[in-house]
Amino acid sequence: MTGTQRFYLFLADVTLIVHFAFVAFVVGGLVLIWMGGLCRWSFVRNLWFRLTHLAAIGFVAGEALAGMICPLTIWEDKLRLLAGDEGLYQGSFIKHWLHKLMFIEANQSAFTIAYAAFFLAVALSLWFVPPRWRRSEKQARRSLVTKSESSQTRS
Repeated sequence: MTGTQRFYLFLADVTLIVHFAFVAFVVGGLVLIWMGGLCRWSFVRNLWFRLTHLAAIGFVAGEALAGMICPLTIWEDKLRLLAGDEGLYQGSFIKHWLHKLMFIEANQSAFTIAYAAFFLAVALSLWFVPPRWRRSEKQARRSLVTKSESSQTRS
């Protein structure tokens, strides 16, 4: 294997790791939101986390409904072809094991239904575990008390 092929293989593995992290964020994020709602963890109500999470699964569901293949999958495949896709694990150790975790053989319509259902679950989590749209009155009062105490200390 040439240096260029090794580099393409490295880039394919990096793409796969990013793809896996994205999937972990989408799946793990929903689990954290529901657990956090039950356990009263405040971070799961962060508006930016929740909107980012909804946008992530919305993108995946939209791709599936449009019949598109994920761009990360396409990039990884092209990089592996450029690398020659050889070796003990048909590419790399990372590819072998992450693919076993992430990619399941099923009909495309099954994936579309699953992604849409998962999007619905994420959207419903906005209702059942609502995000905090702004600071609570208690946090605002605490902030004011802290500011007034620090200004009195300086005087």
